[in-house]
Amino acid sequence: MFPSAQAIAELVGPVSGRVLDVAAGHGLFGIVIAQRNPGARMTALDWPKVLEVAKLHADRMGVGERLTTIAGDAFEVDLQGPYDLILLTNLLHHFDAQQCTTLLKRLRAALRPGGRLVTLEFIPNEDRVSPAMAATFPLVMLATTARGDAYTFSELEHMLRAAGFLSSTLHQPEDLPQQIIVST
Repeated sequence: MFPSAQAIAELVGPVSGRVLDVAAGHGLFGIVIAQRNPGARMTALDWPKVLEVAKLHADRMGVGERLTTIAGDAFEVDLQGPYDLILLTNLLHHFDAQQCTTLLKRLRAALRPGGRLVTLEFIPNEDRVSPAMAATFPLVMLATTARGDAYTFSELEHMLRAAGFLSSTLHQPEDLPQQIIVST
């Protein structure tokens, strides 16, 4: 029903402990993980009105009692870490590389030792002309953001290393236009 959320949940496998969903929106990425992992406690971070939607979905999908929220800007609020897993879905493309690195540093500091960051993005190949969906996505960012872009894996890996992550692995789930990066 939620292919990207299902793909992330399958990729990360069993999760217990604290999970932060940054720019949670509808909340479904964290909700699917909570549904599969009774020991996971979710924290959704987003704007107050958006969090109302995430909470409604969590309640309807049977995991509302394990969802807490943080209202505000991911660049500024107290992230209330540490977390075992952080979900960063469809957000980095809104910002330039420097802003992305700043956010990634904050998230790295909010992870427990051994914790993982899972990033979902449209990631063009290094040639920037394929795959088609990821390669054309920068045009959307050009039209709708001040500094956004679709970054290649090497660009994202550089940002992640600058933020303190030691290892990042790129995954291409079948039948999804987006890619997933798992970083530690």
